[in-house]
Amino acid sequence: MRIWELFQMAMATVRSNPLRTILTMLGVIIGVSSVITLVSIGQGTSKSIEKQYEGLGANLLTVNLMGNGRATQLNYDEVMQLESTPGISAIAPTMTRGSTSIKYDRTTETYSVIGTNDRYLDLQKGKIASGRFLAQADLDYRNHVVVIGSDVANSFFGTEDPIDEEINVNGFVYTIIGVLQTKGSNTAGTSLDSAVIVPLPTMSRDFKLGSIRSAYVEAASGNDVSRVQTILQMYLTNKFKSTSGWNIFNSSELISARQTASSTLTNQLVAVAAISLLVGGIGIMNIMLVTVSERTREIGIRKSIGAKRRNILLQFLVEATLISGMGGLIGLILGVALSLAWPYINPSQETSLSLSVGLYAFLFSALVGVIFGLYPANKASKLKPIDALRFD
Repeated sequence: MRIWELFQMAMATVRSNPLRTILTMLGVIIGVSSVITLVSIGQGTSKSIEKQYEGLGANLLTVNLMGNGRATQLNYDEVMQLESTPGISAIAPTMTRGSTSIKYDRTTETYSVIGTNDRYLDLQKGKIASGRFLAQADLDYRNHVVVIGSDVANSFFGTEDPIDEEINVNGFVYTIIGVLQTKGSNTAGTSLDSAVIVPLPTMSRDFKLGSIRSAYVEAASGNDVSRVQTILQMYLTNKFKSTSGWNIFNSSELISARQTASSTLTNQLVAVAAISLLVGGIGIMNIMLVTVSERTREIGIRKSIGAKRRNILLQFLVEATLISGMGGLIGLILGVALSLAWPYINPSQETSLSLSVGLYAFLFSALVGVIFGLYPANKASKLKPIDALRFD
């Protein structure tokens, strides 16, 4: 018997029991759609992390000082002396004060204020939308100048040009010299969009902050990152006579860890979704066993008029594969639709469709039909004609 004839017979059987067929497909549909959707969400998350990684800089190291002991005392000149170390291209020490009152005219908002130097913007991969960034002269003369993020500019000025306007920062008047382009958050969870950036010496005096708590250090190349990290570790250990009270974050290691965690979670969710496929396969086996029982007399008649064992085996195997394949196709369409719709449901979550994953999920669903349909098909093919004809 030709495959096309078997396919036509299988389609006739499927059409004769549409509700039972749909219920049988349900496990496969849920499994395939879940796999595709979860993988697209996982890949979207990985791409989002990669974008943040690019925004932070591949060769960037972040030094953080913690606690209230000796490991909190670093001044600007000490940190900047390290910039002459071979392998280090730039250093941007920072002081940060969160939730600081910022006023313009009758509007008052709270934003993070960052005190830093003229290297900071390049290290953070930010860009100026209008005006200029901090200059060395602003640090030398402790000028009361400020560069604001795009969110700050929109909040206070809307579409108006804020350059040369004056705002009140923690009780001191600062002149706006620049506005940053919209950038979004980086892997450290900070955002230049909502930042108010001032010269570090000016902030130290106005906010009465004596020591630097963090610094960004950029290695000259990717090959220098490990060596620069070792130099910083030796410097801090020697200065504070301790290996505690400070830490150094390597952006590459941080991103790799986050991507690994995201990938692990996605794989676990996909494994759970794959169980639905196996459950669907068990459902197919169950229904095919019922079908064999219902069609025992039909099998006996076909065998008595010359149908061979392989014909019966192929007939029921094609039916099981057809049901599973149709469920896989519906699941594929549903999974793609959910993946495309998910960013609208949850705007903060990106998705990235993978055609290869969709193809593998569909092929696996068809394979499930073959595997779980094999036993019922084999059972049907082994029925003896005389016993099948006697079956009531």
